[in-house]
Amino acid sequence: MKRVYILLIVALLVVPQMVSADKSKQDKINVALSTVYKGDTIPSFDLYEVTIYGRRYYTNVRKQRKYDKLVHNVMKTYPLAKEVKAILVETYLYLQTLPTDEAKQKHIDQVEKGVWDQYLPEMKKLTLSQGKLLIKLIDRECNQTGFELINAFMGGFKANFYQVFASLFGATLKKEYDPQSIEEDAAIEEIIYLIDHDML
Repeated sequence: MKRVYILLIVALLVVPQMVSADKSKQDKINVALSTVYKGDTIPSFDLYEVTIYGRRYYTNVRKQRKYDKLVHNVMKTYPLAKEVKAILVETYLYLQTLPTDEAKQKHIDQVEKGVWDQYLPEMKKLTLSQGKLLIKLIDRECNQTGFELINAFMGGFKANFYQVFASLFGATLKKEYDPQSIEEDAAIEEIIYLIDHDML
């Protein structure tokens, strides 16, 4: 009987505190979800910023053709840029496990040969504009230009060799991707968003 009284006293002391704590929490929630406007309390909610992209349509036929060509080129080269990123990440992680510089160099040579064997036929099918776009997309995916990547993995001699080779075709491996200040890159970013979200 004595235990029952003790439990009853504890319950009478604790329960009001729990109820008041819940009530203060509820008041905070209610205050956060309402706003006073002209003397009236109305509900208010914070909404996330939403970016809406859609395929662009132009009234000018030349601009529309140019945009449609860009869409086609991005759809063709974007998967290749993603594959380049995957190869680089895999190669970098594997190089970390190799004990000596000789072993690392041997593996890099094997990867280079494998990439040439696998991708050269596909690269030959690209147009010049698609090749230039691929260079930009590699910079987008890897956060480094093609020149910087080749320099890091294969050394300055090969990086300069490939840069000279690209310049023969009017391209540069040092091309950077900047959707904030280059209008074409902003359009490319929109197209990639549409591709990533299965809207194109």
